[in-house]
Amino acid sequence: MSAPLTTLVDAPAATRPLPARTFWRRALRHRSFVLGGALSLLVLASALLSLVWTPWSPYEIDIASKLRPPSAAHWLGTDVFGRDIVSLLLAGARSTIMVGIIAVSIGLTFGVCLGLLASARRGWTEEIIMRFSDFTFAFPAVLSAIMLSAVVGPGMVTSIVAIGIFQIPTLIRLTRGSANAIWAREFVLAARAAGKGSFRITIEHVLPNILSVLIVQATIQFALAILAEAALSYLGLGTQPPQPSWGRMLNDAQTLLFQSPMLAVYPGAAIAIAVLGLNLLGDGLRDLFDPRLARER
Repeated sequence: MSAPLTTLVDAPAATRPLPARTFWRRALRHRSFVLGGALSLLVLASALLSLVWTPWSPYEIDIASKLRPPSAAHWLGTDVFGRDIVSLLLAGARSTIMVGIIAVSIGLTFGVCLGLLASARRGWTEEIIMRFSDFTFAFPAVLSAIMLSAVVGPGMVTSIVAIGIFQIPTLIRLTRGSANAIWAREFVLAARAAGKGSFRITIEHVLPNILSVLIVQATIQFALAILAEAALSYLGLGTQPPQPSWGRMLNDAQTLLFQSPMLAVYPGAAIAIAVLGLNLLGDGLRDLFDPRLARER
């Protein structure tokens, strides 16, 4: 009886991850994945580059050089304070990536843990967690940032906490829904019959089988975090001067739209590229992780 039981406990072939070589062979043929990955890597490379090099200091103000047009010295010109636009974009990418990574990590940590707990325990535990999720939905990132700013003041930490809290209910619901589908599968029932507890089943069988869904959702949440960070910085609730931020650049450019419209175009284009890249990457990962599409391609 031990051999058939072991076969049942193992995940079915349709839910097993593809071999790495097969996955990357299909990934390189997937246009959405390739384009999204290239754009995302471009943003990430810009953030990493700003750690070691920028054409000019993004913190140095030179009023005598304000609103200079593009030139050999300043490739995209300067802003109203005489700061180099390229340097601001590179340093702004660093701030955006940092806020996005930490905020999404907060959302994933609490959202996945609570979603798995709700799915595994059911009953009053599930009810309390889901009502907490509904309550958190009533506080979007901007509203949370306003409340936090009133208590501790605006800043990068405020935007990180506000965006992280906003991510939690979405990930709770996604994790719970995906986990419930796995709990109904035959190999999980066999694991219960073999004497495994809820915690062990969750770690060994449920979480690995929903991991691909969580990875795809994380890329989408990352894109939303970038938009939220830009919005909070634009409103003055997020990253504060002199730390560069794409949202702050849009805020500084709003009074100069007719005099120098490109000051708003550059950070706007950077935000659009980052969000587009992550959305395309998420779409590509969704297709690649779908076992039905894997058999069709």
